[in-house]
Amino acid sequence: MIQVKAPARICFFGDHQDYLDLPVIAGTINRYIYIEGAPNSTSTFFIELIDIQNTISIDLNEKLIDLQREDYFRSVLAVLGEKGFRFTRGYNIKIWGNIPVNAGVSSSSALVVAWIRFLLATKKGGHDISDAQIGQWAYEAEVTYFNQPGGLMDQYTIAQGGLLYIDTLSTEIQRLNADFGSLVIAESGIAKQTLSVLQNARNYGREAIAAVQKQVPDFTIQEAGEETYHRYFASVPEPYRDHWYAAVYNYVLTLKAKEMLASSSIDHVTLGKWMNSHQVILQERIQNTPQIMQKQMKAALRAGALGAKIIGSGGGGCMVAMVTQVTKEKVIQAFFKAGAKNAYEISLISNE
Repeated sequence: MIQVKAPARICFFGDHQDYLDLPVIAGTINRYIYIEGAPNSTSTFFIELIDIQNTISIDLNEKLIDLQREDYFRSVLAVLGEKGFRFTRGYNIKIWGNIPVNAGVSSSSALVVAWIRFLLATKKGGHDISDAQIGQWAYEAEVTYFNQPGGLMDQYTIAQGGLLYIDTLSTEIQRLNADFGSLVIAESGIAKQTLSVLQNARNYGREAIAAVQKQVPDFTIQEAGEETYHRYFASVPEPYRDHWYAAVYNYVLTLKAKEMLASSSIDHVTLGKWMNSHQVILQERIQNTPQIMQKQMKAALRAGALGAKIIGSGGGGCMVAMVTQVTKEKVIQAFFKAGAKNAYEISLISNE
């Protein structure tokens, strides 16, 4: 019997930055996708998706071409096949989890990472593959294989675990002090709009940067600071100015948060204020936060949350709030009273 799991992730700073080659700060939490399986006497994977009461069969002799979008079971097989792995022995497999689906905490990326780990566990030498490599293969199977608009944050964070500062240009990571105090997740009850939000944010952000580079050919967004926004504002066409603001000021906030989280002493009040500032940018500039979620986060802040923000691409999904042990239950109840589908405490976890 093979048993594996992969956690959900939260982006704390740098949302909508990874596809601009800017850094992010993200961490894994104690919610998981679980996979277990035992070999059978066939050349077929029989997969039971327990939570949605569905089954999938994959004949290991079939050709992996013209895959349907989001068929991650087969795209992973295709990517691993390109790396020289061959799978011929069938397994009876069960998959379940406690990660909210289509809610911004990367249930799909957790599934992809867990699936890669399961497949590697069936092969001799599969345990020797690094976490970083698993993250890269997960990114290829989920994003590049289907030409999706997302970045690499989800897959890299989930595969490597812990609270990470990820330089998405170099793919280098720095492990940070995971002392965020107490955290609460709230499920808004609204399904997130991943593709439409990501496509618009990515395209507009890239157009803004390209407009500046047209005027200043050697400009790179990695050198941006607050003064950069004003200096090049006039070079950016009006439709892209909000995303120019978002790119620059989210980057500034991420660097500030990284400096604090790399230290041994965390000022939770300041960190919460920065989280709120990040949310304002997501809400007003990228416009990824529905009114009902704005209402729910305002209720959490009034109940004593230090900071609150939407998680993931937006348009719906989950929110995270920084709380204290004193305010935790009040914030949870405030989310419920404001219409949240669910709210509960979560913990950051290290690499397991």
